[in-house]
This record gives sequence, structure tokens and C-alpha cells, in this order.
Amino acid sequence: MTAEVARPSSLATRETVVLVAALASIYVVSQFLRNSVGVIAPNLASELGLSASEIGLLSSVFFFSFAAAQIPLGVALDRYGPRLCMLVCAGIAIAGALLFAFAPSPLWLIAARVLMGLGSSAYLMAPLALYAKRYAPDRFATLVGLQLGLGTLGTLLATAPFAFAVALIGWRMSFVVIAGLVLAAAVLVTVVVRDDRQEASRARESLRDSLSGTLQAVRIPSFWPVFALQLGSYSSFVVVVGLWGGPYLTHIYGYSLTERGNMLFVAVLAQIVGAMLWGPTDRLLNSYKIPVLTGHLLTAAAFGLAAVVGVFSPAALLVWFLAIGLFPAVLPVLIAHGKSLFPPHLVGRGMTLMNIGTMGGVFVCQTVTGFIIDLFPPAGDGYALDAYRSVFAFQAGFILLACLAYSFSSDPRRNPRTWG
Repeated sequence: MTAEVARPSSLATRETVVLVAALASIYVVSQFLRNSVGVIAPNLASELGLSASEIGLLSSVFFFSFAAAQIPLGVALDRYGPRLCMLVCAGIAIAGALLFAFAPSPLWLIAARVLMGLGSSAYLMAPLALYAKRYAPDRFATLVGLQLGLGTLGTLLATAPFAFAVALIGWRMSFVVIAGLVLAAAVLVTVVVRDDRQEASRARESLRDSLSGTLQAVRIPSFWPVFALQLGSYSSFVVVVGLWGGPYLTHIYGYSLTERGNMLFVAVLAQIVGAMLWGPTDRLLNSYKIPVLTGHLLTAAAFGLAAVVGVFSPAALLVWFLAIGLFPAVLPVLIAHGKSLFPPHLVGRGMTLMNIGTMGGVFVCQTVTGFIIDLFPPAGDGYALDAYRSVFAFQAGFILLACLAYSFSSDPRRNPRTWG
């Protein structure tokens, strides 16, 4: 076995700051692309005559293609290194953003979202693979929190700033600007990120061995319980901020484009702060499961409350959107739990497999909730209140079932395992 290279225990180094900044910059664009339908969903519905299920499909197909890319991405990360994967994906993401900007019909919009999903598929897992290789394990969750927290600035841009841009230059020209930002971020990654020398030798691993490693990863004890909660974790945030939050604010509360952008902005701010607050809790509590279950049970409670109440007072609505940002932000600790299950040579494949759950869960939830809303007759120019309440009830139940499955996982913080 190759001796492990000494890894820095401190994160307060110039090299780390520059690396995290570069990796977060391109993740910002990925986050914008995945959540960009939420603010403009009412615009797309009126301009192109899309139903709720069609809007759900338009948003969720991004996550389907993103999830579908994870297994080949995991193999590529372990064979060719994170840097090359990120640069190839940048070209695909640029093509998707430009196609969306000039799409003449809903079918072309869907094709563009597929390309966006494929192009964005590396911008969380590739950085996490770098962090896993270069830093001590007890710093991983903190780095994940930083990556998610800083990257969520992209989700922030998809709220009030995007609403302002749409009002100023339209949603099509806004996507042309985003394509330029992807290019700029890719150039930054090219300059800053360098793969380890060991990556070149790993590329000699045969494809058969790479696929065999994927099968090994899914057989790791506790893989499936952790995977189950990945399905419900990120989807809880995106099903509101990335899709139905905007229509809910417009149809039920009468919010304008700018007003709904501002409210979604609040949820994203809470997500950014929450990711950084939750990140170190695995070390503070010496447990992955305690903070993960706490955050997700609180998330289920928030959705359950919305399903029962339906319409909040202005102050309560603000608090609810804060909760939808803050509670699901425990995701960095869940990701760290998943990473801790795998030996070093399977980390890339293992984390990308877990990410299939993260993004696949969003695809399932956004698609299903679109069909749920279409079960109810329209109310005036929008969707009925009972339709939204049903969506919230569905998400609450989904999270609770996922938490039940997750409760059967082992906690490596409490019972560490060593790799021979």
C-alpha cells in the first residue's frame, strides 16, 4: 500500500483559502442553474402555457441527468482526477445555458436543462474528492460546509438578483450572462487546481476494475440507510426554493416577481449560514447521526406545519422560509457520514453514488409534486391552496420515512473503522 501523504490539519492556510475560493466559484454557477426555474416558473407558465407537471419536469430533469452522470463521474474522478472532470463539464454547462437562452420551444428548454444537469454534475463531488484526499478526515465536514455554504451563493443569485435581472434584461439574456460566468469560473479552476501526481497512475486502472469498485462501494455496511436519507435531504430545500416556493408566494399571497425573489432570498441566506453552522457539529457532538436526525426531523416538522396551516401570517411566513433554509442545511454532515463509510480508494465512487440519492431525490420529489398539484383544479390564475398543502404533506412524510431508514445506519464517529 502506498504511504499516505501528510495532510494539513489546519484550514487557515493561503493554499486552502485559494483552493476553496476557486472550487466554490464554479459551484456557485452550478447552484444557480439548478435553482433557476423557481423565480421564473410563473413567467414560463404564462409565456409558454406550461402546466404544473410540465414545470415540475422542466426543473427536475436537471436533477435526473445530474444523478445519471454520477456513476461514470465517480469512475472518472478516481481514474482521471477532479480537475479534468470539472473542465469537461464546464463546456457542457455552457452549451446548456446558451441553448436555454435561445430555446424556441419547451422541448428545447428540457434538452437545455439536461445539458445543464450533466455539466453541473462534477462541481460538488470533484471538490469533495479533492478535500478528502488533501485534508484530515476530521476537517472534511467543515470543508463540505464551506463548499455548500459558499456555493449556495449561486442559489442566492437565483432569487432576488435573478428576479431583478429578469425584469431588466429578460430571462433569456440572463442565461447568456450565466454562460459567460461558467467560462470565467472554468478559467479560474484551470489556473488554481492541480491534481495529485498519484492521479496519473490511477488512470491505468482498468475499466473493469473501476466498475468493480463501484459494486464494492454499494456493498459497504450502512450504504443504503445513508443513501435513503440522501433522497429526502436536499430535495426538501430545492422543492421549495428551486420550484414551488415562487408559485406558492404568487398564487396564495399575491407576491410580485421582486417580492417572491426577496422571500426566496431569505431562505437561501438561512441555508448559507446553516451549512456553516451545521458543518462542525459532527466534531462537537462526536456523532454524525445526532445532528443529521435533528436537522431532518425539524425539516419534516416545518413541512408538516405548512400542510396543516396552509396560509401563514406575514411574520410566520418569513420564519417558515428561514426554517426551510436552516434545517435542511445539515446536509454537509450527512455527506461527511457517507464519505466516512468508504476506504480511500473508493471515496470518489462512493460519494458520487451517494450523490445519486441527493440529486435523484430532487428529481423524484419535483416530478411527483408537479403531478400532485395537477390533481387539483386551478384556483383563478394559479394553483389551489390544497394543492400546495398536499405537496408539503408529501415532503414531510417522505423525510420521515427516510429518517426511519437512516436510523439503522452505523455512526463511524461513535464506532470508528480502520482501513487495512
